[in-house]
Amino acid sequence: MIPIIRPWLGQQEAQAAYDAVMSGWVAQGPKVLEFERAFADHLGVAAAVAVSSATTGLHLALYAAGVRAGDEVVCPSLSFIATANAVQYCGATPVFADVDARSQNLTPASIAAVLTAKTRAVLLVHQVGMPADIGAIRGLLPPSVALVEDAACAIGSTYRGALIGRHSPQAVFSFHPRKLVTTGEGGMIALQDPDVAAHLRILRQHGMSLSDVARHQSQTFVLEQYEELGWNYRMTDIQAAIGLVQLGKLPAMVAARRLQADSYRQLLCHRQDLLLPEDPPWGTTNYQSYCIKLLNPRVDRNKVLQRLMDRQIGAKRGIMAAHLEKTYAKQRHASLPETEIWTHRSLVLPMFHDITLAQQQTVATALEQSLIEG
Repeated sequence: MIPIIRPWLGQQEAQAAYDAVMSGWVAQGPKVLEFERAFADHLGVAAAVAVSSATTGLHLALYAAGVRAGDEVVCPSLSFIATANAVQYCGATPVFADVDARSQNLTPASIAAVLTAKTRAVLLVHQVGMPADIGAIRGLLPPSVALVEDAACAIGSTYRGALIGRHSPQAVFSFHPRKLVTTGEGGMIALQDPDVAAHLRILRQHGMSLSDVARHQSQTFVLEQYEELGWNYRMTDIQAAIGLVQLGKLPAMVAARRLQADSYRQLLCHRQDLLLPEDPPWGTTNYQSYCIKLLNPRVDRNKVLQRLMDRQIGAKRGIMAAHLEKTYAKQRHASLPETEIWTHRSLVLPMFHDITLAQQQTVATALEQSLIEG
């Protein structure tokens, strides 16, 4: 079986986790702080806040942007359901906009079509690592509407020559095992304002006014206060130790993925019935996933996936559409034709750090055979 994904984990990560365990500090502590600083330095942002997942990071980011009950947040339906869920965690309403036929991302026109007086934020997803046109979208928003980036898949992608995460007040990344950098579970919020970062560190730890590290390092007795509602959204030092090793591998990861994407393109570019991913004019993708669209509406995507599975190829469906799930079936939304085309006709091919050209050739051959069978 050629798997859909395989994290790049090895002895360095195992040693880092071991060292964290043996240090005696396994909960959120000094390694988390070190990871936050390293991540902020890597992106070139003022601060970063580690959290338990990108989902919890999105909740905190939207909350910090002022999203509350009664507000609306524009976001794509074409995204993992956590995107819309994070809006609801704030008591707000997700308003789904359609996506571009090539990139799977929101466009200025699709966002403008659903803006209302209740819109408090736009949650902009860089789908499967493909950078959205941040500047064009930011330019259409009034000052009262915040822009929060769901960059869960986009670590290492760029926009206008700078890494994703540097362009908005808040951008949220994921460290799930399907992402390039993984800590098992976990996430990171990149921020331009250190004061907002300080506030989010309080909110992620039950609203506690003083961190555990500060209390343990204090030479005098201190008593923490709880002045506002918070949540338990903490990362552990074990995860952060692994994350530090992973972060060091990121440039090599991105370079490998882009070479692998070139190989897939050379193997499949003769197919007129496939839309293959490629960089937009304004940026570069990390190819977190190699997601293709079947252009022939008569081909049953699910049957193609089954035939690939029968041939020991670990492909999977493309991005889900939240508005087609029971949770959001009654949610108001604009017409979403491209969203529905993408969710029914897209699939993801295997891509991981050490996939070989021979394996990619096997995948491409199996895909073509599966398409011929209809």
